[in-house]
Amino acid sequence: MSHSRKLRSLLVILLLVGTSAQAAMDAKAQQEISQLLDFVEHSGCQFIRNGSEYPAAEARAHLLKKLDYLENKDMVSSAEDFIERAATKSSMSGQRYQVDCPAGKQDASAWLGDELKRLRQPH
Repeated sequence: MSHSRKLRSLLVILLLVGTSAQAAMDAKAQQEISQLLDFVEHSGCQFIRNGSEYPAAEARAHLLKKLDYLENKDMVSSAEDFIERAATKSSMSGQRYQVDCPAGKQDASAWLGDELKRLRQPH
């Protein structure tokens, strides 16, 4: 194998290793996502997915299933990734998720984004 070919192979390997390491979730991201899932489950809000309403516990189960899928594909490394890739819209229909809370309906990703900001504030 020529020197330049070995170098290219090494660069590809390093790039792949760096990409997969970057996608791995650290403990902080895992904790934040767990807190967001708890927030969903205990919110008392209805989760609107593809035009149908689901209770909060079912919403948590659905989001957890999507998270598991995304983690297996190394597509979640932060709470923001979780919100963007699992809790924003249906991967089947492309319709945005909403929540119907006592304060009214709102976009699920904005709702979770606000909660993430609240979680990150110093207490």
